[in-house]
Amino acid sequence: MATLESPPVTDSETHEKINWFAEIRGLGLMLIAVLAFHSLVAKPFYIPSTSMMPTLWVGDRLVVSKYPYGWSWASASFHLLPRSTWRVLPQTPEYGDIVIPVHPTRDEDYIKRVVALPGDTIEVKGGQIILNGKAIKREVVPSVRLPFEPDLMCADGIGEHPCLDSYEQFRRTGPDGKDYFDPPTWRETFTNGATFLTIDYMEQELDNFGPYTVPPESVFVMGDNRDLSADSRAPLPRGLGQGAVPLANIGGRAEFITFSLDGSTTWNPATWFSSLRGDRAWTTLRPAIAENAAAK
Repeated sequence: MATLESPPVTDSETHEKINWFAEIRGLGLMLIAVLAFHSLVAKPFYIPSTSMMPTLWVGDRLVVSKYPYGWSWASASFHLLPRSTWRVLPQTPEYGDIVIPVHPTRDEDYIKRVVALPGDTIEVKGGQIILNGKAIKREVVPSVRLPFEPDLMCADGIGEHPCLDSYEQFRRTGPDGKDYFDPPTWRETFTNGATFLTIDYMEQELDNFGPYTVPPESVFVMGDNRDLSADSRAPLPRGLGQGAVPLANIGGRAEFITFSLDGSTTWNPATWFSSLRGDRAWTTLRPAIAENAAAK
């Protein structure tokens, strides 16, 4: 008895037809989800300048949380929203918080530390912060040791003073044969107990400012590298405008370092590991709390 044979199956029948609309829609939804997460929850941040040394080094990668102070136009990734004063679920930063203010006239993110809150009167005399008429606690501590990395630290981020030139006087060779910087270091402690290290080694125009009263819904910010920071003390265009930053212009709070690269990374996969600064990974960026919070 003759048997029936099925017709040969073609390649077009063995593979389902690709639904390009569904593929593009899926990619679009994934992109929206990433943007929403970065705008509402957290996003990565890269440190390109020396203005926050010794706390943050050039090459540090960190996580910025978006929700601690509520949300505003500055929360949106890539600054997609128009500038405004609105805030949702607003909260006020604390002394010592490291925040991400947006430049007043450019869509550029800065990273600075909060040193004065709404209603505070701040003055800087010879580099010393005076808050509401009282000098904050400030004491000399052993110098921090910062790496000598010309490929990364070629400028200080404000375009005026080459960083390596100004630090050259503090360059030393360590026991391991590598060069380091050991600039004069201070520990500052605020009335809420927030304590952190700063660098201050030369007399310059930003050493004296104010007195200035911080308006409502604003904070005054400074970099930890006090001589090389374009912050609330510095005029436009390089600084934040010689005044407080509106809270609506703050896009989040720095939380912790995820990883850090020393600038020696190349196309060679071996350098992807050798350039890692392993001891900086997962370092918290929340200020330590001193046992004695009293100001001098």
